[in-house]
Amino acid sequence: MAFTDRFGGVSRAPFDSLNLALVGDDAPDDRRSNHDLLLMDFAPGARLVDLDQVHGDRVVAAEEIASSDATPSGPPRADGVVSSSGDVVLMVRVADCVPVLLADAGAGIIGAAHAGRRGVELGVVPATIDAMRARGAGRIEAWIGPHVCGACYEVPAALRDDVDAVVPGVAATTSWGTPSLDLGRGVRAQLEAREVVVHDRSACTIESPDLYSYRRDGARSGRFAGLIRRV
Repeated sequence: MAFTDRFGGVSRAPFDSLNLALVGDDAPDDRRSNHDLLLMDFAPGARLVDLDQVHGDRVVAAEEIASSDATPSGPPRADGVVSSSGDVVLMVRVADCVPVLLADAGAGIIGAAHAGRRGVELGVVPATIDAMRARGAGRIEAWIGPHVCGACYEVPAALRDDVDAVVPGVAATTSWGTPSLDLGRGVRAQLEAREVVVHDRSACTIESPDLYSYRRDGARSGRFAGLIRRV
């Protein structure tokens, strides 16, 4: 498993350089080259499983998704994916949302989830865990990747309270004293409630120039990724 940063790719400013966005204003050839470079380094010969992430709770199985070359309609609209195959790389793309990678090494079952504010509310991470366990996963470990932190993710007070009513403990306060959400804390609580072992690999996207952040840079932001492959 790995979480990327924004270095080692071919994209030009302002997307420099390892922009892994599926779409956007970055040159399509550069985005394709970035994906090729990443796969050559991470898992040569493996198939990348793409998702059209929509901030929902749908989870799909990698084995049911045809290769991108054979899918004219594009990647499936989902925010979670699971697999028990060794020839695929599961990827979720983020630029402030929480990337979550999951594995039961003993059972050979892996998963990945993209958890933004709406995804945390809807429970995309628990849904991904449930999909893994339906395949036979038992002892699952999870890695929480970089995302916007609670000290930076400012939201209206009413929104903070609404989300906290669904995911208790997610309410927070920014470093300047305004209402915020701590999505990482919410995801951790959801993982621990399902007895998943949690490894925290987080850093704040807004505070880290090495990472993309949509909240910081808007349309000038690319995407980094969490990716996992069964070994």
